[in-house]
Order: sequence, then structure tokens, then C-alpha cells
Amino acid sequence: MSLRMAMVGGGPGSFIGPVHRMAAELDGRIRLVAGVFSRDPAKNAQAAAAWGVAPDRVYADHHAMIAAERARADGVQLVSVVTPNHLHFDVSAAALRGGLNVISDKPATLNLAEARELAAIVAASGKHYGLTYTYTGYPMVREAREIVARGDLGAVRKVVVEYSQGWLSKPLERDADNKQASWRVDPTQSGVGGCIGDIGVHAFNIAEFVTGQRVERLCADVATVVPGRALDDDCNVLLRFGNGARGVLIASQISAGARNGLTLSVYGEKGGVTWSHEDPNVLTLDWLEGPSQVLHAGSGYLSAAARAVTRLPTGHPEGFIEAFANIYRDFADAIEGGGGALVPDIAEGVRGMAFVERAVAASREDAGWVSLEGDA
Repeated sequence: MSLRMAMVGGGPGSFIGPVHRMAAELDGRIRLVAGVFSRDPAKNAQAAAAWGVAPDRVYADHHAMIAAERARADGVQLVSVVTPNHLHFDVSAAALRGGLNVISDKPATLNLAEARELAAIVAASGKHYGLTYTYTGYPMVREAREIVARGDLGAVRKVVVEYSQGWLSKPLERDADNKQASWRVDPTQSGVGGCIGDIGVHAFNIAEFVTGQRVERLCADVATVVPGRALDDDCNVLLRFGNGARGVLIASQISAGARNGLTLSVYGEKGGVTWSHEDPNVLTLDWLEGPSQVLHAGSGYLSAAARAVTRLPTGHPEGFIEAFANIYRDFADAIEGGGGALVPDIAEGVRGMAFVERAVAASREDAGWVSLEGDA
């Protein structure tokens, strides 16, 4: 039996909503049966019809949905949250308190205080909470994590992660019809971070995921380049990891010509490993003493962790939807008691919000090196 899912957000005009829906249903483990897809009744009904959701399970708001679904014998078991950031906390908290599991688009909440409050709600609920830090679902990212964890590179010394886009090089938010741009640069909907909260948290998360190391200190230069924009659109952050490794994080949405350029390189004593989202089925190993290696997704020589999230034989490309689906499949495993250990959870959500707030504040105050966790 498929797990029954409701979605909040993601209606017509949304980029990420349809991605969540496709990913959730790809493996047949989860089925979308209810939702609140838009505050506009016509768009709400339009999305439901397109996705095969019965009219009587389309609701005006998430509170009504949770109450009605709890009363049904075939009510939903999890809620997918795909709204702008300012609604993440309220929807997630209501669902958890209503006895439902929650999987949310990142970041977890609008701010760090909400993230910490949500962590307490997750703990009290006894339910599962997951975040779609999508790039952790790629087979070759999990292979990179295994390579580092095995010690193949030796002790990690240097981490370089870049996530560059160029789509906000112009003030697209001034076009009232461009909702994707407008909410992302609106502090009331996005929070204190623009670019850093939208894609910088992805870069931060993948760096910690692959290295297995936690960032302890940072030195941030968070800037607004496009005149008149309310939030940052370009970020450069130096990182200091718990094991002493140094790192550089670049996140930009005004790098004209860049598309979705997420690249991670981890260097140890013996060599380095590099993964790029624009060529996601390949992992490159460069050795201090020895020839370079190129590893390919779907190959039998990869670790069990990478093979477990690979659907196709080597040479058959898998991409964004499949990586997203791996997170949903892992989350289904967690709900059904069969695993899900690699699903980013509320602890990662709190760390992501701490990174955003500390970096923005440190840059604004020209504070230099600061602790991620506070003033110590």
C-alpha cells in the first residue's frame, strides 16, 4: 500500500511543487491524495484536477485539511510543505501536532527561532520530519560521502563549494507576474536571507553531508548587488570545520550566464574528490601520487550506499527528479520503520537557519570570524 500524502503549496506557477509531486510518486511508495495547492480557489482546483486529487479532498487552508483528513479512515499520513518560507513553520507544526509526518522544502522555517521551536515540536510529536536537501539524494554524492568516510582521501583539509546562478542578475521581482523572483527577495516571505537562504543553505548542507564534518566558525561577505533589492543576491563565506579543515562557500544568483552551477570539491592528505550538479553521474578523484580516476553512476564498483539509490544501468543518465525521489523514498522507509537514516532532518534544518542568520549578521556587522552556534 502506498503512503497517502497531502501537499500544501505547489499550485500553478510553482517550480518546486510539481517536482515534489513527481518525486514523491516516482517509486510508487507515496500517492498524492489531498492538498491545499493555492490560496486562489480556481488555481487550487486546477492543480487538483491536473494531479488526480478528488474535489472533496481539496481544501481552502491547511488547518481545515488536517482536521478533515484526521477524521477519514483513509486520511493522509504525511504532508509535503512546498510553500514560500514564511509558511513552513505554521504548516509543519500544525501537521505534526495533528499526528502527521512532514517533509518540507528547505529551509525549514523563516528564521532560527522558529526552527528551534519546530525541533521541539518534532521531538514531542514522535513523528518523522524530513527536509528536501535534494543534492544529498544523488548516487555520486553519496559515493563521495562514502569515499571520505572510508578515509580514502586521508584527513580532510580543504572544502570548496560553489552554487552559482545568474537568473536574478536583473530586478525580475519588479515584474508583478514573476512570483518566483518576488517572494525570494521579500524579507517577509523569505526571511533575512535571499540568495544565502535559497541556495546557500544547499551548499552549506552538501559540504557537511559529504565531509561528515560540522562547520564551527565562519567569516561572511553577504551582499546585495542589484540596486534596490531588499535581500542579498551574492555571498562569499569562509568556513572553519570542526577537524580544522578550511572551506570556501560561494553562493550567487547574479553570476550572469551561470545556470545551476553547484560544484563541491573535498581535498584530503592523499587527494581530492569533485562532484558537479551539471554532470551529476560522474565523480572525479585526483590523487597526489597516482593517476586521476573518473567514477560513473550505476557501476558495480561503487559503494552499496550509491548503488542503493541508483535506478538505471551505467551510461543511462539519472538526474534531479530521481535524486529528489531518493529523498522521498528514504522518507517512506523511515515512516515504515525500514531506514531513512540519510534523510536530512530537523537538526539539519536548525543548522541551516543558524548558518543563514549568523552569516547575514556577521557580514552586516563586519564582524570577521564568528561562531556558528553563538558568540563563543
